[in-house]
Amino acid sequence: MPGALQSAHRWQGRPGPERREKAAAGAGVTRLMRLNSLFLKDLGFCLQPGSEPLPSARGRFGAPLPILTAVTSPNLAISYWDYIRTEELLALQGGIPRDERQLGNDEVLFITVHQVFELWFKLVLRELRTARDLFHSERVAEQELSGAVRSLKRACSVLRVANQHWEVMETLTTREFLAFRDKLFPASGFQSAQLRQIEILFGLPMEERIPLGLEGGYLAALKSPGAGSSPALAHVEAQLADMPTLKTAIEEWLFRTPIDGSDPRAADDERRVRAFLEAYLEAHAREVDATAVHTASIARTPEDGARIRERYEAEKRSVRAFFAPASEEGGFRTARLRAAMLFIETYRELPLLAWPREVLDALVELEQFLVIFRQRHARMVERVIGRRTGTGGSAGVDYLDATALKYRIFRDLWAIRTLQIRRAAAPALARPEFYDFRNS
Repeated sequence: MPGALQSAHRWQGRPGPERREKAAAGAGVTRLMRLNSLFLKDLGFCLQPGSEPLPSARGRFGAPLPILTAVTSPNLAISYWDYIRTEELLALQGGIPRDERQLGNDEVLFITVHQVFELWFKLVLRELRTARDLFHSERVAEQELSGAVRSLKRACSVLRVANQHWEVMETLTTREFLAFRDKLFPASGFQSAQLRQIEILFGLPMEERIPLGLEGGYLAALKSPGAGSSPALAHVEAQLADMPTLKTAIEEWLFRTPIDGSDPRAADDERRVRAFLEAYLEAHAREVDATAVHTASIARTPEDGARIRERYEAEKRSVRAFFAPASEEGGFRTARLRAAMLFIETYRELPLLAWPREVLDALVELEQFLVIFRQRHARMVERVIGRRTGTGGSAGVDYLDATALKYRIFRDLWAIRTLQIRRAAAPALARPEFYDFRNS
């Protein structure tokens, strides 16, 4: 194919895009055949009963397409109002009485903002699943990475806007909120199943969840009053069963990254990866030493200079330890994953590393927006009601602050920022041509 890439992941040796496109075509036909008949009628079309597909009525890979025939229908033309179901949407802010005429403006605002949050969460989940499914594919082609970045960036844009919605919530004063807060007991924002799904799909392990301080843990908190099942619990349980997580899929993809041309399936891969790391660590040490000499030279006292030098020596030791994880941390597999992140970030100007670097940057940005979301939530709660116990029995602001600090998924990607050095100081690669376009 003209202009085809010399794939940095070409050796992943798994079924190619043609096979996946065939499967996608078949799945698409199945979804089309299962379209709700009422929806088809609204559009003015129906499946012709008893019809067999014409020989020409086939998709790209020979899959038969259903015959759609126009029918006379007064609903052929559709309005904006009907298309987005505005009438039903505007009837959903009635709260407990199901009638917003019985509610004040403050309570309707509270309900509406949280409903908008849930709609944003729905979009984030869709984009995260799309990205997860791509990276979980047995082969990830370079030309597909732009789509993954688009999904991750769209999720970032959604969360950026969602973070601004806390400003609307902050128009509630304490007394205004207290006027209807008692209605919420024992409900809690923690019962947002979709936010829990985002955390699970992103890769938050069960064991790293911060306890709510309630009997039965966070799954029990999702049950309906009376300890019964609930739609929220069903959504979260379904997400727990829908594996892998985005983090796991990303790590599968990263592990296959050729590091200075080294194939992870090769017998000498570990030796070559460790050689790359050693060259990089030596370059990193030279950079740290130069900075330490300059910083210590301007210290106010000899004692301050000694403390500064020791701080930089500790930094070098920690970097070496980072790339030599113990067996319980994953051993060489974890070291290779970290080396892949470092390699992509350090040599991102190479043609075949440009999109992988965009993927890593989008993951960091997405996690940053999730951290900001939790921080803004905590500050909004503190501003409106202070440090009261939450309506669901949690520690309130203290619990929210703890999640913002501790819920980090891509910790190694953040750590790599500390370990990077100037482009001019990076060691030369043995096989930089491996990452060029094939026809360049």
